[in-house]
Amino acid sequence: MPIPKNITFLTFDVYGTLIDWETGVYEAFAAEAARDEIELDRATLLALFHEISREVESGSYELYAEVLRRTAIEIAKRLDWALEPSRSGFLPDSVQRWKPFRETNAQLQKLAKKYRLGLLSNIDDKLLGQTRRHIPIDFDLVVTAQQVRSYKPEAAHFTECARRIAGKRGWVPVASSYYHAVLPCRTQPVPVIWTNRAKETLEPSQKKPTAEVSNLRDVAKLLGVS
Repeated sequence: MPIPKNITFLTFDVYGTLIDWETGVYEAFAAEAARDEIELDRATLLALFHEISREVESGSYELYAEVLRRTAIEIAKRLDWALEPSRSGFLPDSVQRWKPFRETNAQLQKLAKKYRLGLLSNIDDKLLGQTRRHIPIDFDLVVTAQQVRSYKPEAAHFTECARRIAGKRGWVPVASSYYHAVLPCRTQPVPVIWTNRAKETLEPSQKKPTAEVSNLRDVAKLLGVS
């Protein structure tokens, strides 16, 4: 499925695509662990974060703030860090400090001149509101996990987006997570631009995105926006 010639709507995953959440997550954990004189390896921590948060999200729906608390507790257990569960709120509390990637706001402002923009995010409305203070854009559509009571890669976000924009024609999602967004878009099917910031390599058997770029500047170039 090629990129449509007449795109009207671009939607973005938020964390990992627009927001540097890996740095935010690591800094939050590092600061909390330092209270107990514990040093954490960034790569190990982030691998655990992605693995455990997916496990938590695959269960019955609960607010993303609770997903983060449960993830923090389980990570501490696996690292033999005696973190009291009552302290696990440090992670959802840190979301307000997670910053956009350097190019995010400038590129969104460029894209907003040509397209309608939306957000599809695995988060709750309160935490997303804190993040949006860092992004001075009025989005035309926002779909959160709280609104659909489901977490990607389940289809609810994409189904609800298509319902609100009256179909899939002219819609292209932009996402950094192959697991959460690229694969379900290919299943829908919806054309998808993969912002592969982590430089992941797909296996030959894995479904390819419609287009692959490194960051939002490359998204703008791909779509001819300058």
